[in-house]
Amino acid sequence: MKNIIAQGWGLLLLVIAWQIWIWSTGFNAIVMPSPWAVLIDLACHPGAYLGPLAATIAVSFVGTIGGLALGFALAVATWLSRVLGGIILPLGLIFSSVPVVCLIPILARLFGYGEQTVVAIVIVLTFFPAFIYTSAGLRASPAAANDLFRVLGARRATILMRLALPAAMPNMVTALRIAAAQSIVAAIVGEFLMGATGLGHLFVVTHLNLQMDRAVGAALVAAMMSTLCYAVTARIETRVRSHWT
Repeated sequence: MKNIIAQGWGLLLLVIAWQIWIWSTGFNAIVMPSPWAVLIDLACHPGAYLGPLAATIAVSFVGTIGGLALGFALAVATWLSRVLGGIILPLGLIFSSVPVVCLIPILARLFGYGEQTVVAIVIVLTFFPAFIYTSAGLRASPAAANDLFRVLGARRATILMRLALPAAMPNMVTALRIAAAQSIVAAIVGEFLMGATGLGHLFVVTHLNLQMDRAVGAALVAAMMSTLCYAVTARIETRVRSHWT
């Protein structure tokens, strides 16, 4: 509890200042609800958030697994073949620099207007960190160890399994940490723009109905979930790095 207070006192002061500002100015709740109203809605109507939260977690989980798997696979492919590296890396850079909003019409045409497109959005946004970090890790293996494997006549696949992949493991868990936090945001963006469920859709509906306390509550739940994912994967990263280094 002391650690939570020590790390979150700045945020707590901000919330208190927000509440005092609302009380002192009498600001219209339709424009900006008070933190107290948001907390009351969260406490009194948890069912309104649990269903959308479960949908967002499911989409972000599937999309993260797909994005990480795609990123890891393409990183290994570029390590095995310089030709593929010269083709995939520039395409990956170009693809990642395109705003996801511009890709949604294309993805919707390919996958339809539904949760599958939201999953595709999450895959797109989580693929690039996995690809870049894994590629860097695969090329970070010790040069002396690499030369030793070659002198002993080890095959390319053996070098990959026994040297390159273990050397890339810390980078891979870093990619997991970044992708886990981004996946919630990516799922919210997809649900906000075209989803029929999830916290992003809940935010749209409540905002249109002027239920600003619930809209802010949905945003708060999404932020808390993203922070939790980051904290859990950061702990995993710390343990993996302590074991590999």
